[in-house]
This record gives sequence, C-alpha cells and structure tokens, in this order.
Amino acid sequence: MDDVENRRHQMFVRVRDFGTAHAADFAATSLGGQLFVGLGNIVNQLDGHAATQVSGFGTAGEGTSNRAVSRQALRDTMRAINRTAEAIDHDSPGFADNFRMPRADNDQNLLNAARSFATKAVPVSDQFISHELPANFVANLNSDIADFEAAISRQSTGLGTHVSAGESIDETISEGIVIVKKLDAIVRNRYVDERAVLAEWTSARHTERGPRHTSPAVPPTPTPPSP
Repeated sequence: MDDVENRRHQMFVRVRDFGTAHAADFAATSLGGQLFVGLGNIVNQLDGHAATQVSGFGTAGEGTSNRAVSRQALRDTMRAINRTAEAIDHDSPGFADNFRMPRADNDQNLLNAARSFATKAVPVSDQFISHELPANFVANLNSDIADFEAAISRQSTGLGTHVSAGESIDETISEGIVIVKKLDAIVRNRYVDERAVLAEWTSARHTERGPRHTSPAVPPTPTPPSP
C-alpha cells in the first residue's frame, strides 16, 4: 500500500478500536454495531490484500532477476551453437544460415530463434558434436528455453498478483470510507452530550496528512553595486 492507503488503513484500525472500546453502547443487532463489525472485516481484508501485494511484488522481483540470468544462459548456449555453425559453414556453405543469432534485443525473438535452433539442430547434431559440442547440447538448449519461459511466466504472475491486490485495496478502502461516514453520523448522534467521547471519536476518524515537501528557498538575487 502507498502512504495514503496506509494512513487510511490506520484510521480504520483506530475507528474499529473505538467501536471495540464502546461496544456496550452499540447492540450487535443495531446499525452502529453492524457497521463496526463491517469495518473490522474491512481491516482484515486490507491486511490480507496488503500481504498479497507484497508477495506479488517479491515474486515479480525474483522473476525479473531469474529472467536476466536465464536469458544470459540461453544466449550463451545459442552463441556456442551459432559459433560452431559458422565453423561448419566453411565446408558446408549455407549451413550457418539456420543458426543466426536474432538481431533485435527482444525476448520473444530470442525464444523464437532458440526454438528454431533446437528443431534444426537435431538432424545435423553429429556435425555439431564432431566440433566438441556436448552430445546432449540440444537437450541443454531445450532446458535453457524452458528455464527462460518459466522465469518470464513467474515475473508476469508476480506483476499480475501485485496489480490485482492493488485494485482490491482500492475497492476495500472505498468501502471502508463509506462505513466510516455512516458511523460518523451515528456516533455523533449517540454521544451528542458527551464531549470527551466525541473528541475521542474525532481523533480516531482523523486521517493523518502526509509530510509536506517544501521547495528549497531561492536566494535573493544580489543587487549590483551602484556605478
């Protein structure tokens, strides 16, 4: 949650605690009692959404790191095949045409080229192996492709979870604000003659403001000396 959302979450907690402290004044079947219970549910939901949001962000970050590592591993494997193909090309002109590295720095292009390498290398694998590529080089390439695809998927899933949780937080906060507005009328009516309790309520439902960021003062322009 961002700063504004955190401050509203904290306000909901204070209002919920106010309701707990004054539960004897609001029957469970009354509108006020039901609204305080509803706000408690809002707090619980926000806690859950916030945990999911953090988890999604962590998963996305992990996926981003793994994506970079697996991308480089796939490139290295492909370059070895490309380099070997160019060596074979001296005796078999045109051989390397099927094993060109993609020009664009694009992950989808890299995957497409890698899959092509894997398919086209199978029938000519003996020539690669004769140039000291390992006998399982095609299997290694397919493994690198799978690792890269998994990292991309993990990053995408994490981002999706993070964004979805953020939307749920927004919706839940909106519901909580409506509940607090309804409670404001009920509480003020209930404690109209009890200034101390009303002051407690006002403090509970107050949403703290974020810190102000002031621009640094611009020094005055010096007055040029008189001639």
